[in-house]
Amino acid sequence: MTKITKRSVDAAGVGEKEFFIWDDELKGFGLRVYPSGRKMYLAQFRAGGRLRRINIGLHGALTPDLARTEAMKHLSQVRLGGNPANDRDQRKSSPVMKDFGKRFLADYVALHCKPSTYREYRRSVEMFINPKLGSHRIIDITRADVVELHQSMKNIPYQANRTLGVLSVMFNVAHTWGVRTDGVNPCWKVKRYKEVKRERYLTQDELARLGKVLREAHEEPEAANCIRLLLLTGCRLGEIQTLKWDYVDLGAGALRLPDSKTGAKLVPIGKAAIDALKSISKVTNNPYVITGKVEGQHLTDMQKPWRRLRKRAGLEGLRIHDLRHSFASDALQLGQDLTMIGKLLGHTQVQTTARYAHLKTDPIRSAADTVSDAIALALARPVVASKSGDAQTAALG
Repeated sequence: MTKITKRSVDAAGVGEKEFFIWDDELKGFGLRVYPSGRKMYLAQFRAGGRLRRINIGLHGALTPDLARTEAMKHLSQVRLGGNPANDRDQRKSSPVMKDFGKRFLADYVALHCKPSTYREYRRSVEMFINPKLGSHRIIDITRADVVELHQSMKNIPYQANRTLGVLSVMFNVAHTWGVRTDGVNPCWKVKRYKEVKRERYLTQDELARLGKVLREAHEEPEAANCIRLLLLTGCRLGEIQTLKWDYVDLGAGALRLPDSKTGAKLVPIGKAAIDALKSISKVTNNPYVITGKVEGQHLTDMQKPWRRLRKRAGLEGLRIHDLRHSFASDALQLGQDLTMIGKLLGHTQVQTTARYAHLKTDPIRSAADTVSDAIALALARPVVASKSGDAQTAALG
Protein backbone atom coordinates (compact mmCIF):
# COMPACT_ATOMS: atom_id res chain seq x y z
CA MET A 1 0.00 0.00 0.00
CA THR A 2 1.12 3.49 -0.76
CA LYS A 3 -0.40 6.92 -1.11
CA ILE A 4 -1.85 7.26 -4.58
CA THR A 5 -0.24 10.28 -6.19
CA LYS A 6 0.64 11.20 -9.77
CA ARG A 7 4.19 10.00 -9.15
CA SER A 8 3.13 6.63 -7.74
CA VAL A 9 0.56 6.11 -10.49
CA ASP A 10 3.03 6.97 -13.26
CA ALA A 11 5.58 4.66 -11.66
CA ALA A 12 3.20 1.68 -11.59
CA GLY A 13 4.50 -0.80 -14.14
CA VAL A 14 2.46 -3.15 -16.31
CA GLY A 15 2.27 -6.87 -15.52
CA GLU A 16 0.95 -9.95 -17.25
CA LYS A 17 -2.20 -9.74 -15.13
CA GLU A 18 -4.12 -6.82 -13.76
CA PHE A 19 -3.27 -5.75 -10.25
CA PHE A 20 -4.42 -3.19 -7.68
CA ILE A 21 -2.67 -0.46 -5.74
CA TRP A 22 -4.52 0.62 -2.59
CA ASP A 23 -4.21 4.01 -0.98
CA ASP A 24 -2.77 3.91 2.54
CA GLU A 25 -4.64 7.07 3.66
CA LEU A 26 -8.18 6.57 2.28
CA LYS A 27 -9.32 3.01 2.85
CA GLY A 28 -11.15 1.68 -0.21
CA PHE A 29 -9.56 4.07 -2.70
CA GLY A 30 -7.48 2.25 -5.27
CA LEU A 31 -5.98 2.01 -8.73
CA ARG A 32 -6.46 -0.93 -11.09
CA VAL A 33 -3.64 -1.46 -13.58
CA TYR A 34 -4.51 -3.51 -16.68
CA PRO A 35 -2.01 -5.52 -18.77
CA SER A 36 -2.76 -3.10 -21.61
CA GLY A 37 -1.35 -0.26 -19.54
CA ARG A 38 -4.72 1.33 -18.86
CA LYS A 39 -5.07 2.58 -15.27
CA MET A 40 -8.49 2.98 -13.62
CA TYR A 41 -9.25 4.71 -10.33
CA LEU A 42 -11.88 2.90 -8.25
CA ALA A 43 -13.59 2.70 -4.88
CA GLN A 44 -14.06 -0.62 -3.07
CA PHE A 45 -16.50 -1.21 -0.24
CA ARG A 46 -18.70 -3.84 1.36
CA ALA A 47 -22.48 -3.45 1.13
CA GLY A 48 -25.19 -6.00 1.77
CA GLY A 49 -22.56 -8.55 2.76
CA ARG A 50 -20.87 -8.31 -0.64
CA LEU A 51 -17.61 -6.75 -1.74
CA ARG A 52 -18.42 -4.18 -4.41
CA ARG A 53 -16.30 -2.00 -6.64
CA ILE A 54 -17.19 1.05 -8.62
CA ASN A 55 -15.01 2.66 -11.30
CA ILE A 56 -14.29 6.35 -10.86
CA GLY A 57 -12.37 7.20 -14.02
CA LEU A 58 -9.24 6.66 -16.07
CA HIS A 59 -5.90 8.08 -15.09
CA GLY A 60 -5.22 10.94 -17.46
CA ALA A 61 -8.86 11.93 -17.70
CA LEU A 62 -8.77 12.37 -13.91
CA THR A 63 -5.95 13.46 -11.64
CA PRO A 64 -5.30 11.43 -8.47
CA ASP A 65 -6.66 14.30 -6.35
CA LEU A 66 -9.95 14.48 -8.27
CA ALA A 67 -10.25 10.70 -8.17
CA ARG A 68 -9.65 10.75 -4.39
CA THR A 69 -12.42 13.34 -3.96
CA GLU A 70 -14.88 11.20 -5.95
CA ALA A 71 -13.88 8.11 -3.97
CA MET A 72 -14.55 9.94 -0.72
CA LYS A 73 -18.08 10.78 -1.95
CA HIS A 74 -18.83 7.13 -2.73
CA LEU A 75 -17.34 5.83 0.51
CA SER A 76 -19.21 8.45 2.55
CA GLN A 77 -22.41 7.32 0.91
CA VAL A 78 -21.66 3.76 2.01
CA ARG A 79 -21.08 4.85 5.62
CA LEU A 80 -24.52 6.49 5.55
CA GLY A 81 -26.13 3.22 4.45
CA GLY A 82 -26.11 3.82 0.71
CA ASN A 83 -24.85 1.61 -2.06
CA PRO A 84 -23.35 3.49 -5.01
CA ALA A 85 -22.86 0.21 -6.88
CA ASN A 86 -26.60 -0.38 -6.84
CA ASP A 87 -27.16 3.15 -8.11
CA ARG A 88 -24.71 2.48 -10.92
CA ASP A 89 -26.35 -0.85 -11.78
CA GLN A 90 -29.79 0.73 -11.74
CA ARG A 91 -28.70 3.45 -14.11
CA LYS A 92 -27.14 0.94 -16.48
CA SER A 93 -30.33 -1.11 -16.51
CA SER A 94 -32.57 1.95 -16.87
CA PRO A 95 -34.21 1.91 -20.32
CA VAL A 96 -34.15 4.87 -22.65
CA MET A 97 -37.47 6.64 -23.07
CA LYS A 98 -38.04 5.25 -26.56
CA ASP A 99 -37.83 1.64 -25.33
CA PHE A 100 -39.87 2.34 -22.23
CA GLY A 101 -42.51 4.02 -24.39
CA LYS A 102 -42.96 0.81 -26.39
CA ARG A 103 -43.41 -1.23 -23.21
CA PHE A 104 -45.72 1.41 -21.74
CA LEU A 105 -48.01 1.30 -24.78
CA ALA A 106 -48.02 -2.51 -25.05
CA ASP A 107 -48.20 -3.54 -21.39
CA TYR A 108 -50.18 -0.69 -19.85
CA VAL A 109 -52.15 1.44 -22.28
CA ALA A 110 -53.29 -1.45 -24.49
CA LEU A 111 -54.53 -3.36 -21.42
CA HIS A 112 -56.12 -0.58 -19.37
CA CYS A 113 -57.31 2.03 -21.88
CA LYS A 114 -59.79 2.23 -24.73
CA PRO A 115 -58.52 1.87 -28.32
CA SER A 116 -59.11 5.56 -28.98
CA THR A 117 -57.03 6.45 -25.92
CA TYR A 118 -54.32 4.07 -27.07
CA ARG A 119 -54.15 5.88 -30.41
CA GLU A 120 -53.90 9.27 -28.71
CA TYR A 121 -51.15 8.06 -26.36
CA ARG A 122 -49.19 6.44 -29.18
CA ARG A 123 -49.37 9.66 -31.18
CA SER A 124 -47.98 11.68 -28.26
CA VAL A 125 -45.22 9.15 -27.59
CA GLU A 126 -44.09 8.68 -31.19
CA MET A 127 -44.55 12.21 -32.55
CA PHE A 128 -43.60 14.43 -29.61
CA ILE A 129 -41.94 12.57 -26.72
CA ASN A 130 -39.53 10.32 -28.63
CA PRO A 131 -37.99 13.03 -30.85
CA LYS A 132 -37.07 15.11 -27.77
CA LEU A 133 -36.50 12.56 -25.00
CA GLY A 134 -36.33 9.18 -26.76
CA SER A 135 -32.58 8.72 -26.32
CA HIS A 136 -32.53 9.79 -22.64
CA ARG A 137 -32.56 7.17 -19.91
CA ILE A 138 -35.80 7.43 -17.99
CA ILE A 139 -33.88 7.61 -14.70
CA ASP A 140 -32.11 10.78 -15.93
CA ILE A 141 -35.18 12.78 -17.00
CA THR A 142 -35.58 15.95 -14.92
CA ARG A 143 -38.30 18.55 -14.59
CA ALA A 144 -36.15 20.87 -16.70
CA ASP A 145 -36.26 18.31 -19.54
CA VAL A 146 -40.06 18.14 -19.30
CA VAL A 147 -40.40 21.93 -19.22
CA GLU A 148 -38.18 22.21 -22.30
CA LEU A 149 -40.35 19.68 -24.17
CA HIS A 150 -43.57 21.44 -23.13
CA GLN A 151 -42.26 24.87 -24.10
CA SER A 152 -41.08 23.59 -27.48
CA MET A 153 -44.76 22.89 -28.24
CA LYS A 154 -46.11 26.30 -27.24
CA ASN A 155 -47.39 26.87 -30.77
CA ILE A 156 -49.73 23.86 -30.29
CA PRO A 157 -50.82 24.37 -26.64
CA TYR A 158 -53.63 21.81 -26.63
CA GLN A 159 -51.33 19.05 -27.89
CA ALA A 160 -48.60 20.23 -25.51
CA ASN A 161 -50.93 19.74 -22.54
CA ARG A 162 -52.10 16.34 -23.81
CA THR A 163 -48.47 15.24 -24.25
CA LEU A 164 -47.59 16.45 -20.76
CA GLY A 165 -50.46 14.36 -19.40
CA VAL A 166 -49.24 11.26 -21.24
CA LEU A 167 -45.71 11.82 -19.96
CA SER A 168 -46.97 12.13 -16.39
CA VAL A 169 -48.78 8.80 -16.66
CA MET A 170 -45.62 7.22 -18.07
CA PHE A 171 -43.61 8.28 -15.01
CA ASN A 172 -46.31 7.07 -12.62
CA VAL A 173 -46.23 3.67 -14.32
CA ALA A 174 -42.41 3.70 -14.25
CA HIS A 175 -42.52 4.05 -10.46
CA THR A 176 -45.13 1.30 -10.18
CA TRP A 177 -42.94 -1.03 -12.22
CA GLY A 178 -39.80 -0.10 -10.27
CA VAL A 179 -38.10 1.32 -13.36
CA ARG A 180 -37.74 4.62 -11.57
CA THR A 181 -37.52 4.59 -7.76
CA ASP A 182 -36.83 8.17 -6.69
CA GLY A 183 -40.51 8.84 -6.03
CA VAL A 184 -40.38 11.98 -8.19
CA ASN A 185 -42.63 12.60 -11.18
CA PRO A 186 -40.76 15.30 -13.17
CA CYS A 187 -44.08 16.46 -14.67
CA TRP A 188 -45.23 17.62 -11.23
CA LYS A 189 -46.02 21.36 -11.10
CA VAL A 190 -45.17 21.94 -14.76
CA LYS A 191 -47.69 24.67 -15.60
CA ARG A 192 -50.04 23.79 -18.42
CA TYR A 193 -51.06 26.26 -21.09
CA LYS A 194 -54.41 27.92 -20.67
CA GLU A 195 -57.08 26.25 -22.77
CA VAL A 196 -60.12 28.11 -24.05
CA LYS A 197 -63.00 25.72 -24.64
CA ARG A 198 -64.31 25.99 -28.18
CA GLU A 199 -68.08 25.94 -27.97
CA ARG A 200 -70.36 26.26 -30.97
CA TYR A 201 -74.00 25.50 -31.65
CA LEU A 202 -76.25 25.55 -34.69
CA THR A 203 -78.85 28.23 -35.23
CA GLN A 204 -82.24 27.33 -36.70
CA ASP A 205 -81.13 28.61 -40.10
CA GLU A 206 -77.94 26.54 -39.96
CA LEU A 207 -79.88 23.44 -38.96
CA ALA A 208 -82.16 23.97 -41.95
CA ARG A 209 -79.21 24.27 -44.33
CA LEU A 210 -77.55 21.18 -42.89
CA GLY A 211 -80.83 19.26 -43.07
CA LYS A 212 -81.17 20.08 -46.76
CA VAL A 213 -77.62 18.85 -47.43
CA LEU A 214 -78.24 15.61 -45.53
CA ARG A 215 -81.41 14.92 -47.52
CA GLU A 216 -79.51 15.41 -50.78
CA ALA A 217 -76.39 13.40 -49.81
CA HIS A 218 -77.30 10.45 -52.03
CA GLU A 219 -73.65 9.64 -52.83
CA GLU A 220 -72.70 9.10 -49.14
CA PRO A 221 -75.87 8.05 -47.30
CA GLU A 222 -74.01 6.37 -44.42
CA ALA A 223 -72.24 9.60 -43.51
CA ALA A 224 -75.55 11.48 -43.71
CA ASN A 225 -77.20 8.88 -41.46
CA CYS A 226 -74.36 9.24 -38.95
CA ILE A 227 -74.66 13.04 -38.80
CA ARG A 228 -78.44 12.82 -38.51
CA LEU A 229 -78.21 10.44 -35.55
CA LEU A 230 -75.59 12.62 -33.88
CA LEU A 231 -77.93 15.60 -34.14
CA LEU A 232 -80.96 13.71 -32.85
CA THR A 233 -79.33 11.81 -29.96
CA GLY A 234 -76.55 14.05 -28.66
CA CYS A 235 -74.21 11.03 -28.70
CA ARG A 236 -70.46 11.18 -29.23
CA LEU A 237 -69.12 10.33 -32.67
CA GLY A 238 -67.54 7.06 -31.56
CA GLU A 239 -70.81 5.93 -29.98
CA ILE A 240 -72.71 6.31 -33.26
CA GLN A 241 -69.92 5.08 -35.51
CA THR A 242 -69.66 1.82 -33.56
CA LEU A 243 -73.38 1.48 -32.83
CA LYS A 244 -74.61 -2.06 -33.48
CA TRP A 245 -78.20 -3.07 -34.15
CA ASP A 246 -78.00 -5.25 -31.05
CA TYR A 247 -77.64 -2.08 -28.98
CA VAL A 248 -80.79 -0.50 -30.47
CA ASP A 249 -83.99 -1.04 -28.48
CA LEU A 250 -86.70 0.71 -30.48
CA GLY A 251 -89.45 -0.63 -28.24
CA ALA A 252 -87.94 1.00 -25.17
CA GLY A 253 -86.79 4.03 -27.17
CA ALA A 254 -83.18 3.66 -26.08
CA LEU A 255 -79.65 2.79 -27.14
CA ARG A 256 -78.01 0.33 -24.75
CA LEU A 257 -74.32 1.07 -25.16
CA PRO A 258 -72.08 -1.54 -23.50
CA ASP A 259 -69.11 0.81 -23.58
CA SER A 260 -68.60 4.55 -23.90
CA LYS A 261 -66.29 7.26 -22.61
CA THR A 262 -68.02 6.98 -19.23
CA GLY A 263 -68.62 3.23 -19.34
CA ALA A 264 -71.80 1.31 -20.13
CA LYS A 265 -74.84 3.57 -20.40
CA LEU A 266 -78.46 3.78 -21.53
CA VAL A 267 -79.23 6.57 -24.01
CA PRO A 268 -82.94 7.50 -24.20
CA ILE A 269 -83.90 8.58 -27.71
CA GLY A 270 -86.89 10.46 -29.05
CA LYS A 271 -89.38 9.63 -31.80
CA ALA A 272 -87.39 11.50 -34.46
CA ALA A 273 -84.29 9.44 -33.66
CA ILE A 274 -86.35 6.25 -33.71
CA ASP A 275 -87.76 7.19 -37.14
CA ALA A 276 -84.23 7.91 -38.38
CA LEU A 277 -83.07 4.46 -37.23
CA LYS A 278 -86.07 2.78 -38.85
CA SER A 279 -85.20 4.46 -42.15
CA ILE A 280 -81.72 2.86 -42.18
CA SER A 281 -81.56 -0.48 -43.96
CA LYS A 282 -79.74 -3.32 -42.28
CA VAL A 283 -76.86 -4.82 -44.25
CA THR A 284 -76.58 -8.60 -44.33
CA ASN A 285 -73.66 -9.93 -42.26
CA ASN A 286 -72.89 -6.48 -40.88
CA PRO A 287 -73.82 -5.80 -37.25
CA TYR A 288 -73.31 -2.03 -37.46
CA VAL A 289 -75.91 0.67 -38.03
CA ILE A 290 -73.45 2.92 -39.86
CA THR A 291 -71.72 0.52 -42.24
CA GLY A 292 -68.36 1.05 -43.93
CA LYS A 293 -66.88 0.01 -47.24
CA VAL A 294 -65.19 -3.05 -45.72
CA GLU A 295 -67.57 -5.97 -45.39
CA GLY A 296 -68.78 -6.45 -41.84
CA GLN A 297 -67.20 -3.21 -40.56
CA HIS A 298 -68.48 0.22 -39.55
CA LEU A 299 -67.66 3.50 -41.25
CA THR A 300 -64.26 4.42 -39.83
CA ASP A 301 -63.57 7.84 -41.38
CA MET A 302 -66.19 10.50 -40.79
CA GLN A 303 -63.92 13.53 -40.99
CA LYS A 304 -63.58 13.63 -44.78
CA PRO A 305 -67.30 13.20 -45.56
CA TRP A 306 -68.14 15.64 -42.77
CA ARG A 307 -65.88 18.28 -44.33
CA ARG A 308 -67.66 17.81 -47.65
CA LEU A 309 -71.13 17.98 -46.09
CA ARG A 310 -70.47 21.03 -43.94
CA LYS A 311 -68.92 22.89 -46.89
CA ARG A 312 -72.09 22.38 -48.93
CA ALA A 313 -74.11 23.70 -45.99
CA GLY A 314 -71.84 26.74 -45.60
CA LEU A 315 -70.74 25.59 -42.14
CA GLU A 316 -66.97 25.40 -42.57
CA GLY A 317 -65.19 25.31 -39.22
CA LEU A 318 -68.06 23.49 -37.51
CA ARG A 319 -66.75 20.39 -35.73
CA ILE A 320 -68.63 17.13 -35.42
CA HIS A 321 -68.53 17.47 -31.62
CA ASP A 322 -70.35 20.81 -31.97
CA LEU A 323 -73.44 18.80 -32.91
CA ARG A 324 -73.43 17.46 -29.34
CA HIS A 325 -73.13 21.03 -28.06
CA SER A 326 -76.17 21.98 -30.14
CA PHE A 327 -78.21 19.11 -28.70
CA ALA A 328 -77.40 20.30 -25.17
CA SER A 329 -78.06 23.97 -25.83
CA ASP A 330 -81.35 23.24 -27.60
CA ALA A 331 -82.47 21.22 -24.60
CA LEU A 332 -81.63 24.16 -22.33
CA GLN A 333 -83.61 26.57 -24.50
CA LEU A 334 -86.58 24.21 -24.37
CA GLY A 335 -86.56 24.40 -20.59
CA GLN A 336 -84.81 21.16 -19.60
CA ASP A 337 -82.71 21.43 -16.44
CA LEU A 338 -79.03 20.55 -16.24
CA THR A 339 -79.63 17.29 -14.39
CA MET A 340 -81.94 16.02 -17.12
CA ILE A 341 -79.60 17.13 -19.90
CA GLY A 342 -76.72 15.43 -18.14
CA LYS A 343 -78.67 12.18 -18.18
CA LEU A 344 -79.42 12.59 -21.89
CA LEU A 345 -75.74 13.17 -22.64
CA GLY A 346 -74.45 10.48 -20.30
CA HIS A 347 -72.47 12.87 -18.08
CA THR A 348 -71.40 11.57 -14.68
CA GLN A 349 -70.93 15.06 -13.17
CA VAL A 350 -73.30 18.01 -13.37
CA GLN A 351 -70.30 20.36 -13.76
CA THR A 352 -69.68 18.82 -17.16
CA THR A 353 -73.19 19.70 -18.28
CA ALA A 354 -73.08 23.19 -16.77
CA ARG A 355 -70.58 24.38 -19.39
CA TYR A 356 -73.39 24.32 -21.97
CA ALA A 357 -75.67 26.62 -19.97
CA HIS A 358 -74.46 29.87 -21.54
CA LEU A 359 -74.43 28.76 -25.18
CA LYS A 360 -77.88 29.99 -26.07
CA THR A 361 -78.71 33.33 -24.53
CA ASP A 362 -82.19 33.89 -25.98
CA PRO A 363 -84.11 33.00 -22.76
CA ILE A 364 -81.65 35.04 -20.66
CA ARG A 365 -81.94 37.99 -23.03
CA SER A 366 -85.74 37.76 -22.84
CA ALA A 367 -85.57 37.87 -19.03
CA ALA A 368 -83.21 40.84 -19.20
CA ASP A 369 -85.67 42.63 -21.50
CA THR A 370 -88.53 42.08 -19.07
CA VAL A 371 -86.58 43.40 -16.07
CA SER A 372 -85.03 46.37 -17.88
CA ASP A 373 -88.41 47.37 -19.42
CA ALA A 374 -90.01 47.42 -15.98
CA ILE A 375 -87.24 49.60 -14.59
CA ALA A 376 -87.35 51.93 -17.61
CA LEU A 377 -91.13 52.31 -17.19
CA ALA A 378 -90.66 53.30 -13.53
CA LEU A 379 -87.93 55.78 -14.45
CA ALA A 380 -90.26 57.45 -16.97
CA ARG A 381 -93.17 57.96 -14.57
CA PRO A 382 -93.81 61.54 -13.38
CA VAL A 383 -92.99 62.55 -9.81
CA VAL A 384 -96.11 62.98 -7.65
CA ALA A 385 -95.96 65.59 -4.88
CA SER A 386 -97.41 64.53 -1.51
CA LYS A 387 -99.34 66.79 0.85
CA SER A 388 -96.27 67.21 2.95
CA GLY A 389 -94.40 68.44 -0.09
CA ASP A 390 -92.13 65.41 -0.26
CA ALA A 391 -91.73 63.78 -3.66
CA GLN A 392 -92.54 60.16 -4.13
CA THR A 393 -92.72 57.95 -7.16
CA ALA A 394 -95.11 55.23 -8.13
CA ALA A 395 -94.01 51.75 -7.16
CA LEU A 396 -92.55 49.53 -9.84
CA GLY A 397 -95.23 47.58 -11.72
